[in-house]
Amino acid sequence: MFGFNVFQEIPRPFNTQYKCFSVSMLPGNERQDVERGGKIIMPPSALDTLTRLNIVYPMLFKLTNKKTNRITHCGVLEFVADEGKVYLPYWMMHNLLLQEEDIINVESVSLPVADFVRFQPQSEDFLDITNPKAVLENGLRSFACLTTGDMIAIKYNSRIYEMCVLETKPGSAVTIIECDMNVEFAPPVGYKEPERPVRKEDKPMDPADLMPEPTGFIAFKGEGNRLDGKKRKETTPIETPTERPVYIRGIPDYDFQIGTLKFLRHVKPTDNKEVKEQDEFKAFTGEGFSLRKSRKS
Repeated sequence: MFGFNVFQEIPRPFNTQYKCFSVSMLPGNERQDVERGGKIIMPPSALDTLTRLNIVYPMLFKLTNKKTNRITHCGVLEFVADEGKVYLPYWMMHNLLLQEEDIINVESVSLPVADFVRFQPQSEDFLDITNPKAVLENGLRSFACLTTGDMIAIKYNSRIYEMCVLETKPGSAVTIIECDMNVEFAPPVGYKEPERPVRKEDKPMDPADLMPEPTGFIAFKGEGNRLDGKKRKETTPIETPTERPVYIRGIPDYDFQIGTLKFLRHVKPTDNKEVKEQDEFKAFTGEGFSLRKSRKS
């Protein structure tokens, strides 16, 4: 009865140090799959230790450069490295400020599943890609996790595009294995919004442009000449006020004052006598016409 293990064994953390090398130093053929992703290659002894410690899958690790206190997170691709060594992608060594044969601390961790990540392309050339989200999704298949502040590298059409991880939710480091996350892009570094040409209709309109130009005769607008042919002395020209154009319906009156009403009527002024005579009715005051032509020549 007491011989059975009733309580689940708690996995012990994996924490050790290795000498780090870039993938280009890995013996054998060049491994482009390692260089493009976010996973490292560890020695076989690490797998034995992880198995004894009952590490939960997927295996995720926290990499720390204790000299600079720079950290990142990664997964593991294979356990084929020489004992005491680990091989990292170049972009990961660059983020951690590591050189060949520097000491790196490797610690097993458990990370939350990502639900939101915001990236910032480091070049405006990324905008030339037709479907950037599809390209990013395909590139992230080689990654196990993302860390805020990392500068990852995505390869597309024989070009390397660097992407800065600006934000990750729900934590500063998340796993992206079998997850459904929302992706957002910040404007690329150095990007400026193109200036939109100002159209004529968008320009502020001058009130004077709404009124038609005066046409026809304008008094005292000409120049004077002397009868003896001599040139007249130059004098400062006196600007004569021009008649204001007649108001046209549809054009606002810019001299309108709040609280006043103007009733525009074109009525000929008449005196009361004429009005009274027009109002009185007189029978048979009209003119008659004959349908037969007059015989008088």
